[in-house]
Amino acid sequence: MLDDVSLRILDIIQQNARTSNAEIARKVGMAPSAIFERIRKLESQGVIQGYAASLDPHVLGLDLVSYVFVSTDERGEDFSTGQALSKIREVQEVHLIDGEDCYLIKVRVPNTESLARLIRERIRTIDTVRSTRTTIVLKSLKESVELPIDRRFKEAG
Repeated sequence: MLDDVSLRILDIIQQNARTSNAEIARKVGMAPSAIFERIRKLESQGVIQGYAASLDPHVLGLDLVSYVFVSTDERGEDFSTGQALSKIREVQEVHLIDGEDCYLIKVRVPNTESLARLIRERIRTIDTVRSTRTTIVLKSLKESVELPIDRRFKEAG
């Protein structure tokens, strides 16, 4: 179980992973060395899984987001399709779902032509894929990887 201090540290880090230990220490009222140890412990426990830069996809020419529902011929505990989908670089998320389809994937590509090529040449060529249905995003109003940590830790001042 994570205590209040660890939750505050996690909240600060996920808002800006480049926040210094000294700044985190100031915000939570602890010594920087204690913050350093807490963060190392959270990393070793797997709570903090890594650090990444948040990039603007439009600057990189990746303007099209789509969600693709994938139906497969998998049986039981066979997740080979999901593993194959996870290896495709343009696929940002792979979710095993319940219902008519088996997987829901989030894809980011430059345009509809590249989306069609991706589906035709990389997704539908996976042996277990039976069919796909695609929804194209017209405008994203919110995209976040930030987890909803309890916000009772509002910074004073």
